[in-house]
Amino acid sequence: MNFQWLPLLCWWLQAVKGNLFQEQLGTFSEIFHSLPGQFWNSECESKELTDISKQNANTLEAWSFFIHEIEGWYCSVQECCESGDCRLTNNITGLEHDLSKKLHGQHLAKEVVVKAVKGFSATKSPEKALALSFHGWSGTGKNFVAKIIADNLYRDGLRSECVHFYIAPFHFPHANMVDIYKGQLQQFILTAVQQCKQSLFIFDEAEKLHPGLIDAIKPYIDHYDHVDGVDFRKSMFIFLSNVGGNSINSLTLEFWRAGQNREEITMDDLEHQIQREVATSRGGFARSGLVTENLIDFFIPFLPLEYKHVKLCVRDALRSRGIKYDLDILDEVAKGLLYVPKEEKLFAAKGCKSVSQRVNFFLP
Repeated sequence: MNFQWLPLLCWWLQAVKGNLFQEQLGTFSEIFHSLPGQFWNSECESKELTDISKQNANTLEAWSFFIHEIEGWYCSVQECCESGDCRLTNNITGLEHDLSKKLHGQHLAKEVVVKAVKGFSATKSPEKALALSFHGWSGTGKNFVAKIIADNLYRDGLRSECVHFYIAPFHFPHANMVDIYKGQLQQFILTAVQQCKQSLFIFDEAEKLHPGLIDAIKPYIDHYDHVDGVDFRKSMFIFLSNVGGNSINSLTLEFWRAGQNREEITMDDLEHQIQREVATSRGGFARSGLVTENLIDFFIPFLPLEYKHVKLCVRDALRSRGIKYDLDILDEVAKGLLYVPKEEKLFAAKGCKSVSQRVNFFLP
């Protein structure tokens, strides 16, 4: 049997189930009647299929049932459909691999993210939606890890219709429009989860959310079976914030000065400190019920990056472009960044954020 046409059929089925359903009925009939000769070796009588289709063509319910059956069969033979939704991949092995190979200097983030996402994905009926909060200086990998999660849980990564990305100052710029934003955000998330149960919502610069805004979605993250008839317990929320970055850096510096390996830093050393700092900081995220009522499952620290980590980022940037490199180029790019504190010059002030652009200046 030739399965080359299956991805196209799956895409078409998704479109038919949406707004294009009625317009595409005729197209489906044409496609369906062309299939027997393409993938069945036996001599089937297409007349019987034609008679059946004519009898059901005028009944929307019959077509809906038939599409459901075809889609179910498709998912039974395609590996990408093990979840029952072709948009989901839930590749935990890939997640572990990418975090291990592509994320540098973040042993806590690697461990906690994998365990949290793996356990959540394996639970058929979670008690609540998964809520993770990433904290650290700019350029330490918070957005990068959110992207890796999306890439491994969804077929189309960040472009998936199940993944939604918000930048607080960009999407919610005006403080005097909070009530409007709240209604829009509630309706958008409600609709998104109706269309994709395992939706992922990412909020960048969460500390800049206006007071009261994030509480609009608190019921969706809380311990409720249903809200407005919708089950949100398979959805995921990730908040990215710079709050807590100074505390994380101070502790990492203390370990360095004491001659201790940074890999000895544990979640117990930082998570509660971050939570306290978030709770007392300015901004709508800190004052929200998500924080005060302990609805965030993990506050995950991202440690400041050292010179050796920056070199690895440079290496990855060159590899991604297929460019051969030597150690001299890695050193040249890494040395061009600003390091703090003034005395030790230990941590890259902007992490690896500008590495990909700086690499351009050292290319032949």
